[in-house]
Amino acid sequence: MRRADKLKLGTFVYTFGYNPAGWLHPASDVNGANDFRHLLKVAQISEAAKFDFMFMADSPAAAIGDPEALCRLPTKMNRFEPLSLLSALAVSTANLGLVATASTSYYEPFNLARIFASIDHLSGGRACWNVVTSDHDETGYNFNREGLDPHALRYERGKEFVDVVFGLWDSFEADALKLDRESGVYYDKDKLHTLHHKGKHFQVRGPLNIAASPQGRPVIAQAGGSEAGIELAAETAEVVFSLASNLKRSQDFYATLKERMGKFGRAPDELKVMPGVVLNVGRTEAEAREKVAFLADKLHPDVGRQMLAEFLEADLSGVPLDEPFPKDRLPAAPKGSKALFDELTDFVMKGHTVGELIRLFSEKHTGNGITGTPAMVADFMEEWFEGFAADGFILMFPTLPSALEDFVELVVPELRRRGLFREEYEGTTLRANLGLPTPENRYARARRQKGALADAS
Repeated sequence: MRRADKLKLGTFVYTFGYNPAGWLHPASDVNGANDFRHLLKVAQISEAAKFDFMFMADSPAAAIGDPEALCRLPTKMNRFEPLSLLSALAVSTANLGLVATASTSYYEPFNLARIFASIDHLSGGRACWNVVTSDHDETGYNFNREGLDPHALRYERGKEFVDVVFGLWDSFEADALKLDRESGVYYDKDKLHTLHHKGKHFQVRGPLNIAASPQGRPVIAQAGGSEAGIELAAETAEVVFSLASNLKRSQDFYATLKERMGKFGRAPDELKVMPGVVLNVGRTEAEAREKVAFLADKLHPDVGRQMLAEFLEADLSGVPLDEPFPKDRLPAAPKGSKALFDELTDFVMKGHTVGELIRLFSEKHTGNGITGTPAMVADFMEEWFEGFAADGFILMFPTLPSALEDFVELVVPELRRRGLFREEYEGTTLRANLGLPTPENRYARARRQKGALADAS
């Protein structure tokens, strides 16, 4: 039997696209990093295609590394602060969900709760917070730290942070505003609640000085793949951004995460697993592969070396491009995709040069999901969706907006022909479109439970 639900789709946004050479593509807007119209166009294309959301990836720091590489790599070096951008997109779009990354390591819970509640009101209930603890050393140096805090500490702080934010979002019950001009009562004093949180990392009195979110609270996204990350996702997340490695591994991750939710009294359909997948689509397979080759040709060797060094966590400085990759600089385990790491390792063991390895990494980095015709892309998505490896996909387009436009023109009609993707939005909020329940306010729930006990007695 086929699944009764539909695929969920989101556009992953680095300014010029996921590929670091995307800004060199002739269809890109070289001024787009500081031009709101560029990102608005990406949002409008996504919304017209009935995508669920636009996902703004972010790190609150410029990259650290080889200056010769970084001056050719604009992704981290010049981009909008994402919450400001979401505020602008909120009043420039009507249906598209708006997702932004914000780190529990470098915000205070009250500030972040207030910002996202405001964006949710501005957008009519379309805000989503991508919860991260941050995983780049360079970020900590901008926030009174020497690099990153230890992993366990970041997740301990992150869990308490999310608990506090949820408590603040419950400050006003949904029907707290009376707005009664005759009596002069603006809100029901019994339906505004002070948090009085005192924990290990935070002391927050509250209440939050903004009414309840249009969708109960903003949607929560998370990308953590560690054991601590899976635990936090099972307890709190509603969209999980996973890595698309292979079908079996993704099925196992999907099943583990959905099963873990029961520990926290949550149902499996309260969370959508959406692997990130890079797509290169062409009218023919040859055309799709030409797109991969174009970006690989455009990638400067210094940029490729920087990317490869980050992925392998290896020092590649001073290693000539035309010499074999030094096998002793391969790590024992990957930082990211194991499948890609294994392929690169096999390549190194065959004696290929550093330059050849950079080329391979560039091609795989651009096409680690699927490269092919509309039917091939749809086949991939259908297999993962129907095989319970994914509830949808976060689409990491190599170039923006051109690769997004190709997908909308070529693949979306095929997905609809197969009955896999919506024709129209189901509702007006992101929760409604994702098929997620509205969380019950904790104070309203306590009152309801107290009333039920009283009735039973």
